[in-house]
Amino acid sequence: MDTEELLRVLDQEGRLLAAAAEEAGTGAGVPPCPGWRVRDLLRHTGAVHEWAAAFVAGARTAPRPIADGPDLDSAELVDWYRESHRRLVETLAKAPSDVECWTFHPAPSADPSPLAFWTRRQAHETAVHRFDAESARGGAPSAIGTDFAVDGVDELLRGFHARSRSRVRSPEPRVLRVRATDADAVWTVRLSDAPPVTVRDASGPADAELAGPADQLYLSLWNRRPVPEVTGDPALAELWRRTSAIT
Repeated sequence: MDTEELLRVLDQEGRLLAAAAEEAGTGAGVPPCPGWRVRDLLRHTGAVHEWAAAFVAGARTAPRPIADGPDLDSAELVDWYRESHRRLVETLAKAPSDVECWTFHPAPSADPSPLAFWTRRQAHETAVHRFDAESARGGAPSAIGTDFAVDGVDELLRGFHARSRSRVRSPEPRVLRVRATDADAVWTVRLSDAPPVTVRDASGPADAELAGPADQLYLSLWNRRPVPEVTGDPALAELWRRTSAIT
C-alpha cells in the first residue's frame, strides 16, 4: 500500500475508534487488553499519536519518550482523542515527502522514507486499537481490508520483530511459516536465540505454519484472536502467543 492509501486508512480508523469508545463509555473493559478500560485505550493511543506527530512536525532526529495521556475522562477524553488524531492526520498530510526524522524500524521497501514509516505505523497502531475499542463496545467489528492486513503482518514480522527488542527467541533453530490464505502472501520466520529473521517467501521446510485469511491472521499475530489454523509443531504457535507482545 502506498502512503496516501495508508493515510486514508489512518483517518478512517481513528474516527471509528473514537465512535466505538464513545458508544462503549470510557469505563468499559477492553477484552483484548486485560486490566484496561476504554479510558486507558484512549489515553495511550492519543499519546502515541501526539508522540508520532511531533517527530514529523519538528523533524526530530533523536528518540524521545511517549508522554502520559491527560487526566481527562468521559466526553472530554473522547474529544481530546479526536483532536490528537486529527492533528496527526493533518501533520502527515502536510509534511514534505523528504522530511527527515527518527524512526524505529524499517519503512516499507517501496517507500523507505520516514514519512511512509510514520503513516504506516500509525495506521496499524490505530487499526489494532480500533478493534480493541469495538470489542469493548460489543457487536461486529469493522472490516479490515486484505491488502492492509497483509501490509500489517509484513510490518509486524519484518519490522517490529526484526529489532533486538523482540522476545520471540528459541534456544535451538526453528522455522515458522506464516501464510495468508486469501492473498499471495507468505512469510518464513527463522527463530534462534537472536532476533527473528523473516523473509517474504516460502523457502525451505518449516516446523509449523500459522495460516488463515489475512484479516484474521493480522489480528491473531497481534494476539487479538486465536490463530485460525496451526499445522506442525503447536509449541511454536504458543511461543508466539507468549513472547510476541509489543511493549
